[in-house]
Order: sequence, then structure tokens, then C-alpha cells
Amino acid sequence: MIRFGMTANSVASGVNRRDFLNLVGLGGTASVLAGCGNTSIESGVELVQSYVQPETFVVPGVGVYYASTCTQCGSACGIMGKVREGRILKLEGNPQSAISGGKICGLGQAGIQGHYSPDRLKTPMLKENGVLKATTWEKAMSLLSGTVSFTAQGPRRVVLTGPTSGHLQILLKAMPQSGAATDHVVYDSLSTAVAASVNLKMFGVEQTVGLIDKAGLVLSFGNDFLGAGDSPVAAARQYARFRKAERRGILIQIEPKMTLTGANADRWVVIAPGTEGVLALGLVRELLQRKEFANNLSPNLIAAVEPYNQTEVSHITGVRGDLIPRIAATLWEHSPSLVLAGRYPQGHAHGSHNMAAIALLNVVLQNQGKTLWREAELPFPQMAPALGNFKSLRQLNTQMAAGDVGSMLIYGTNPVYSTPDFMRFADNLQKVPFKAAWVTELDETAMHCDLVLPLMSPLEDFGTHVAAAQSDGMEISIQQPLMEKLHPEARSFGDSLLELLKQAKPESYKSFPDYYAYLKSAVVNAKPAFDPKVEDEEFWENTLSAGVLRRPAALLPLPAIEFSADLVRQPLRESRDAAYPFVLIPAVRPSMRDGKAANLSWLQESPDPLTTVVWDSWAEIHPSTAKQLQVNEGDVLVIKSAQGSIRAKAYLIPGIHPGSVAVPIGQGHESYGRYATNVGVNPFKILDPIFDEETGELALYATRVAIMKTDQNERFTKDEGATNLQQGRKLVATLAADQVDLAKETPFVIR
Repeated sequence: MIRFGMTANSVASGVNRRDFLNLVGLGGTASVLAGCGNTSIESGVELVQSYVQPETFVVPGVGVYYASTCTQCGSACGIMGKVREGRILKLEGNPQSAISGGKICGLGQAGIQGHYSPDRLKTPMLKENGVLKATTWEKAMSLLSGTVSFTAQGPRRVVLTGPTSGHLQILLKAMPQSGAATDHVVYDSLSTAVAASVNLKMFGVEQTVGLIDKAGLVLSFGNDFLGAGDSPVAAARQYARFRKAERRGILIQIEPKMTLTGANADRWVVIAPGTEGVLALGLVRELLQRKEFANNLSPNLIAAVEPYNQTEVSHITGVRGDLIPRIAATLWEHSPSLVLAGRYPQGHAHGSHNMAAIALLNVVLQNQGKTLWREAELPFPQMAPALGNFKSLRQLNTQMAAGDVGSMLIYGTNPVYSTPDFMRFADNLQKVPFKAAWVTELDETAMHCDLVLPLMSPLEDFGTHVAAAQSDGMEISIQQPLMEKLHPEARSFGDSLLELLKQAKPESYKSFPDYYAYLKSAVVNAKPAFDPKVEDEEFWENTLSAGVLRRPAALLPLPAIEFSADLVRQPLRESRDAAYPFVLIPAVRPSMRDGKAANLSWLQESPDPLTTVVWDSWAEIHPSTAKQLQVNEGDVLVIKSAQGSIRAKAYLIPGIHPGSVAVPIGQGHESYGRYATNVGVNPFKILDPIFDEETGELALYATRVAIMKTDQNERFTKDEGATNLQQGRKLVATLAADQVDLAKETPFVIR
């Protein structure tokens, strides 16, 4: 078992209460909640001290569960870790978490393997003569301290992170006020910033909440909410209720390449990449034939939709013309509906227009206040998640190339791996005089740094997290160590930030000996918002025991703002380059996502849900395309864009548009431990410099490529088991979709 040291939420003399509340993230609207004098100790008298040690009454062979938070993706699912004799053995979902509801996905289960990875960094490393060599924390902190003295007139200090939230986000926000000229850049290679921008224009908020379980029909444009979506565990729980409702919900999935969600749909509709907005406007035009749907649209908007008739839409999208009015009819027959959009529509030069057209469907169907809402207000806005985007990294890359960045501190992101070659990010990073990275394992970005620091695993560290998507009140997820540190020299990133802030503003932060003390002080001071009647220490222990701080709050109405017809207008014709006839789809897998989890052999061994391939990359092409190119399964293909080429084995699958080729993201690491290095290929590298016209985000799905067959053929490693053999009998009969007489079948329900 684990005992947490008795600590005080003291405030040192020299820092008044208002300043203290700002430091721990309780300023602004939250200061009203925390201003009631809820501390039970005298300021500056008691020492804040942290320690974690095994209990003396451990029973051999008996496991005990402790609550924490999964950090494998941004969902912030609550988890329970099974600890036996001081060792974490297994992870499960935390029933007290409204996000996970006691469930956990495969990606979350594998988090334990990163903790025990044999390739974890064990000591600070300093680059000498181009080689990383072991050094001490004292020397490392001395080098980091030098970055505090930068002035506004000199080269800037940049803190580059992945998406962050909670109290770590509060400390990161404090860095620019720490005396040095500092920028905090948040980068996410799979950013949904295009959707956030469109939501802000159309609904006034960046994040909307779709209630799948309240819908009679879900129309999804490539939103893989069951696989690699924003919060797949929470979405799967809603989806189960959606399917078990008295009137079983219908799911229609429209996308250029089948996802896990598409494989579960009642009707899967393939569409030409980038034309999702055209189909959405075609559906709007059909819906407007009914007066009740046309009443809340301006004449200009109605006129803008008029050119998208059934014939034109079918010609552009490749969707059969008769399906368009049938989908529209199903939408109004199964009200309330919910229209979702994922990464595919966003990843084009007109991605914002695609997303606006799809959002318009929700407005026409009057889904606001039924299945579409906005989140409840977070009582502590300083803890709100910073989700990151590509545009900020692109601007940083320009600054690095110009020599305007003096030092860079990197945490939770690997841009050398995930940026396209056209950016020359690795070359520009070398122009930064001092670069430090906090990692658990040496990745591509760390290998380009001057100082690399060993990071605690998430199962050894403290933290708080706020999920971007919450549909059941507001929840702050608590992360706590599930066991002692495996490697004594590993440290928390929060501790390093706190140390730098102490040097810059000692009077503000000297009362916190470490990040744990800071975190406990902040959480206890938030007590009035959750449970003001209990004593501070009891509140802290209850919080650790539950693993979450929950505050019931109703979802808020989502009014539609008047928007222009120009925002939804789509290109009716797209120019094609004969030299690059196919569209590259960098596919996001539930287990690999952006490649962060490629170092976990459990996930390498887990078969892809659609192809069953393990330990490899592949190129998915349609059988008709394969026939045209005379390609068989296993043939090694060269996939070439204007920026470069990659090689991957062909996998023939009908679940993809014939004009596309899909290569999964996550593999192709040049340095990331023994299980990820030199496994597969990295499609990020050959992306073209195409950006969304409205936001400047990278158009992830707009690169055109040529496919060339080589004379090599290699077998795939698959984990099909009996699924392909059907035990030697034809237990399941299959029939091509175009051979089904749809007139005799219930629309969108496979029988």
C-alpha cells in the first residue's frame, strides 16, 4: 500500500492570499470559492513535505487498488491500479470517473508497459562532442537556470509541450511572467484546431458536446469516436446506450477510409477525400424541401446551398445519387439526430468550409438543445486544457530558422518525428543554442537536444487533468503515484518548472518544496467548490481515494451565431495532377495515434482491428485499384509525393475510396526504444505544404501521391486466428453492397 505524507497547505509569509490563489490556479472566478478562510493551519508555521512509502502491513499476495488518471491520450480517463507488494500489476477503469465509468481501452491498459520499459532513461544526459553522456542533476539544473536570465530584447526562451491541462498548465502559464522572455507553444500533430475555429464562429465556443445516447440517428463524417476519437471510452459507453434504446439508434458513417467506428455502422458510405462538405450541403438542400427546416436560415444561405443538387453532389463525391435523398429522409424520420465530423473533413485546404457545412446540418436539423450542447463552465478556468495546433509550431519553426530562439524546453511532444520533411524542423532545431527535453525514453527530438532529463512515468507522478470533452458535469482527474520510482534519478516535469519559477520569483514559490506540495495546496484550497465541510487533510485523502473531483453541472444551451454563406461554400471542381493521381490518407489507429505509444510492444503486438496486421506498416488500396495496377497483397509499393517517398506492402481492402491509399500513422521511428525503432514507415514525412485557408493548420489529408509497384513481395505478419478460417465452415455469408436490392431492405440496416 501507499501512504502519503502529512503535509500542510501553508502560505509563506511575503505572499498574500490573493497572489497565492493565482499561483495555485484559484484566481478569477474561483477566488470567490476559495476566499472563505478554509485553511486549518497557521501561515508559514508548518512545513510542506512529501514522501511516498510502502505501508508496514503489506500482505503478500494480496492486491490493493489505487485511483489515478490515464495519460495515454487526452481523454483523462479515471483508472484504478492494482498494486501488490509495492508493484503495479494491472490497470482498470475507475467506476467513480464520469469519463471512464469503470472502463478502459487497450491503449490505456498498455500504459503499464511504458512504466516497466527496459529502455527508460535512467539518468540526465548532456551532449558532449555530439554524443549524449551521463551527467548530474546539479549540472543539469545549472544549465537550465541560465535560461531564466533571458530578456525581452534578446533571443527568446520557448517551452514547447504537447496538450496540457490542470495545474501543470497553470505553471506553464506562469513561465512568461517569471522574468524571462518566454513563449509557451502547444503542439499537437493530430490537432482539431480547424473544428475549434469553426465551432467558435458558428456557436461561440470551441468545444461542443454531442450526446450520442440522446440521438435516434448519428450521421458521422469520419468521426472515429469508437476508435481514435477525442474520448473513445466515454463515447463507447454512450454508444452502448444508443444501441440499447427502446428505438435502436442508427449509425451512418461517411468517410474515405473505413475506421473502427465505420466498421460498426449500420451503413458505411465511401466518399472522395475532401468532398464531405459538398455532401453535407447536398443533404441540407434536400432537407430544405421541408418548410420547418428552412425557417431558421437566411435567404443568402439558402441560395448558396441551391447549386448542390443530387446530380452535382454525386458526381463530385462519388456517393450514389439515390443515397442522398434517402439519408436526408432518414435524418428527419429519426429525430433527434446528431451530426459529427472527425479529422478527415478538416484535413484539406478548404477544411474549415467542410466543417462549417457539416455544422450547418446540425443547425438545419435543430439539434441544439437536444443532442448538441456546450459544456458547463469550469470553476477553475486556469486549469482548462490547451489543446495545441500546427500553426503555432509552424511559426516557431520560422523563428528558429531566423535564429530568434535562444533556448527551448521540450516536454510531451516529438516534433522531429511528426513534422513533414518540408519544414526542415530538425535542421532548424540545431540553430537553437540550448535545447532540453524531458522524456521517459530517448526519441527523435531528444536525440537532437543538448540536455535530456529522465522523466517519471505517469504511474510514479502526481498531477491533475481536465478533459476537453465532458458531458456529465465537470470533472478534474487526479493523478497519483501507484508505486515508488523505479529509477531514483527520474523527476517530475512539474518539479523542474517549479524550480525555475522559484529562481525567477522566489517570494511567490518558496513555500512549495516540490510539485506535490504545490499540487496539494492547490487542491485543498479548491475544497469550497466541492466539499467545504470536511477538514483539509480528510478532503485531500478523500480526493486521492476517489481519483476525481466531480462537480454536478448541467450542459448549457448552444445557440447558433449568424454566419456567412461564404464559410460553407465548397469547390465544385477540383484540379487533378496526373503525375500524382491518388490521395494519401495518413490513417490514425486507436492503438498508435500519433506514434507516442509505438514503444509499447503490447500495442505493436495488438492486431489492427481491420487488417489484423502486427509489427508493421502497410498501404491500403481498393481491390479495383490493385487490379488496375496489377498489385497483389504483399507487393512492396513505392508511394511518392512531391516531397519524397516511402515504401510499404500493399493490403487490399474494399473499405477505402479507389482514388486513395492509406498508410497508418505511428510507425517509422528512427529512435524510440527497441520496440519502435526501424519498424514500419512514417507517412508524416512526405506530406505536402498544404494548409487550411482559414486557420493555417496543416492539411493532413490533402497530399497527392503516385503509386509504383516494385518486384518485391513480402508476407504480412497477421493475427487472424480463426476469424479468416471460420473453423473450416462458411459460417458467415458475405455479399457486396452494390449487389443488395436496397428497395427490399430496410435502409441502413444490414441484415
